[in-house]
Amino acid sequence: MEIWDLYNEKRELTSLEHIRGEEIPEGYYHLVVHVWIRNRQGEYLISRRSADRPLYPLLWECVGGSALKGEDSLTAALRETEEEVGVKLEPKNGKMIDSVLGRVINGVKYSDIVDIWLFAYDGEVDLKAATTREVAGTRWMRKEEIKELFDKGEMVETLGYYQELL
Repeated sequence: MEIWDLYNEKRELTSLEHIRGEEIPEGYYHLVVHVWIRNRQGEYLISRRSADRPLYPLLWECVGGSALKGEDSLTAALRETEEEVGVKLEPKNGKMIDSVLGRVINGVKYSDIVDIWLFAYDGEVDLKAATTREVAGTRWMRKEEIKELFDKGEMVETLGYYQELL
C-alpha cells in the first residue's frame, strides 16, 4: 500500500494522508515528479513502460512518479530515478524547471502538483540496477526524436509540455 501526503492549493502540506488508488478529496493534491535527464550531447533519457503497467503500457516517457509520505520533491525525484532506471543522480546536478497545480489534459482533471526536474547525467544506464520492473527499456533521444514519438502516439500523453520546457 502506497501512502501519499496531501497538499492544499497553496502547495502547503496538510495533515491528511492518502492511500493510492482512492479518490483524492476535492481541493487537495498529491505531489508528482517528472524527471528529465539530459546528457552532454543534448539527448534526453527516455524510458519505455513495461507491458504489464496498468496505464500506458509500452509507451515512452521520462522517469517519474508520486512522492511517498514524508518525501519532498527532490527526494522523490532521486528515488524514482533509482527505482525505475537504476541511476543514482546527484542532487547538485538537477533543478526544478516548473511546477504545475491541478493539470487538465484532454478534459481530464488531475489532482496533483507536478514538479518537473531537469538533471545533467552522463553515466551509464543499467536496468539491472533498477529496483522495480516498471521500465522495459531506455534510449537517449534528441528533442526532435521525442517529438516524433509524441506525434505518433507512442509517448505518454501527459508529457506534451516537454516541447516548451526542454
